[in-house]
Amino acid sequence: MKLRGLPVAADVGVRRTVMICVHVALWTASLLGAYALRFDFRIKPEHAQILAISLPFLLIFRLAAFYFGGLFRGLWRYTGARDLVGIVQWTSLSSAAYLLFLHFGIRGFSRSVVAIEWLTAVIVIGGVRFLARFLYARRFVVAEPGLSRMRVLVIGAGDAGEMLLREIQKRHAARYEPVGLVDDDRAKRGEQIHGIRVVGTIDEIPSVARELRVDEAIIAVPSASGAQMRRIVDLCKQASVRFKTMPGVDQLIDGRVAVSQLRDVDIEDLLGRDPVKLDMVSISATIAGRVVLVSGAGGSIGSEICRQVCRFGPSALVLVERAENNLFHIHRELLARFPKLELVPCIGDVSDAQRMAAVFERRRPAIVFHAAAHKHVPMMEWNPGEAVKNNVFGTKTLADMADRYGVERFVMISTDKAVNPTSVMGASKRVAEIYVQALSQRSKTRFVTVRFGNVLGSAGSVVPIFKEQIAAGGPVTVTHPEMTRYFMTIPEASQLVLEAGTMGNGGEIFILDMGEPVKIADLARELITLSGLTPGEDIEIVFSGVRPGEKLFEELSVDSESADKTGHPKIFVGRFRPHAWEQIQRQLHDLAASVDHPGEVRKRFAEMVPEFKQPVAAVPAPADRPAAAASSSDRPIAPRAATA
Repeated sequence: MKLRGLPVAADVGVRRTVMICVHVALWTASLLGAYALRFDFRIKPEHAQILAISLPFLLIFRLAAFYFGGLFRGLWRYTGARDLVGIVQWTSLSSAAYLLFLHFGIRGFSRSVVAIEWLTAVIVIGGVRFLARFLYARRFVVAEPGLSRMRVLVIGAGDAGEMLLREIQKRHAARYEPVGLVDDDRAKRGEQIHGIRVVGTIDEIPSVARELRVDEAIIAVPSASGAQMRRIVDLCKQASVRFKTMPGVDQLIDGRVAVSQLRDVDIEDLLGRDPVKLDMVSISATIAGRVVLVSGAGGSIGSEICRQVCRFGPSALVLVERAENNLFHIHRELLARFPKLELVPCIGDVSDAQRMAAVFERRRPAIVFHAAAHKHVPMMEWNPGEAVKNNVFGTKTLADMADRYGVERFVMISTDKAVNPTSVMGASKRVAEIYVQALSQRSKTRFVTVRFGNVLGSAGSVVPIFKEQIAAGGPVTVTHPEMTRYFMTIPEASQLVLEAGTMGNGGEIFILDMGEPVKIADLARELITLSGLTPGEDIEIVFSGVRPGEKLFEELSVDSESADKTGHPKIFVGRFRPHAWEQIQRQLHDLAASVDHPGEVRKRFAEMVPEFKQPVAAVPAPADRPAAAASSSDRPIAPRAATA
């Protein structure tokens, strides 16, 4: 706390002076106590004389040792094991110096006094510091008037549970009262962590919660799989207790637990994917010290790629985005998090060749992550020409600039909808893949494509739409009972994009392991349940029919690509499929000429992508047929039907 009326420097000086005076008094008392103990509290005049002569030298040795050890700079309320080690270390060093002084300078001294004084000094100096920490922590135990403490059950008696208990007892004891822990390790039953007993296993949560009158459970298992999280959540619901969770191990701040990080269990936790293990050395070697450009920098994937790139120390990050507001937000966030990094916000459309040439000319990026794209399937069915402009020719423009300006690596973000596409959006991304692969055969730039499925929580995706519908009281609309999709989290996808970007020699299509597909109807039920409601009772689920261009099941690769393993367990690589450059140029010319004619666009796509199959009936105009029509239920249907 700052002393009133004193500047900060004076405040620190006064505090340090007081600290030194306290130490001097304690060391003096330690030496006096050592003589008293050694001689049964009957100190002879000759020993008193030695004490008086040697005390100043002991204090000088101690002050010098503690000063050089930095032990006068710590705040006592944060005293820990490291401070205790320092006290023992520097007390021992100064005691050794004191012993040498006595040996060569004073006759008749008692060596046992030095040993007793050393032990006493360690005990009193360490004890006073830990007492200060204890008294400071007690400030947070007194509950506010009229506010009862919440009785908390901690699920998980491992390192995370221990850190959580320590944090609660240290800073939040006025709000939370830990009453027990549960853990699947039966050997821990009956053991205590910071005075809190392990009272049972996770399966016993319902009975433990009733017995201990638990108000809230905190899940302290940051490495829990999706299946484990679903099991814990179900048990908490059976116990009728509220529940929160800690963030995943990759999201903990410096590996430490903070109560402020506790949050509600989200659908990402229930789907539960293992944390990504990155080759930090390879990624750092690729990105560190280089100029990196990210297109679509304000989008869900693009913004996360920017966050991940910043961790590896590029010399500059160029953010290309045509939506001014999105660019403003990601630029402001990155400025706050990485103030020393040069950030270059560029408003621009990737299909604007003149603007892109100006950006490349001025900034000369070494690495490009191309995440700009139109992604909504029905929107591209209704506006196929825009899919051509942005997804095909926007990619072509950016790839051509990368080739012209000598970019080292170009990483294009693609989608599982490009595999055997049934939609305009999927076909447009497949054509973009083909062009990038063909260009890689003629360029020194390493062009690679990274293909993956849906990401949880991205703008306009299924999870935010479901949450909106639940908040509005329902119904939750799903297109088809058997509709399934692959899912991964935004950070996971972005991290794997960076990893894949370090691989390959050019022309490869890298395919991310998306795990097991998830039924959209099951996803809807989980979200309703997480909201504290019951599917079919509180919130209805209705089926609206498959929308234009949608498939019931998505695929990640075609047979001819025959994806092979790479050095990373979650990244596969498709075999290269050569493409004739002249033929592609001619087909792109024809595609550009048909951009304002939807029927011609689909025809050109079918020529370029033979596997593109689209039923004619699946392409209505938006004015003719609302998105949620053709329901399989008699209930009223919300105007928005969600899919992935």
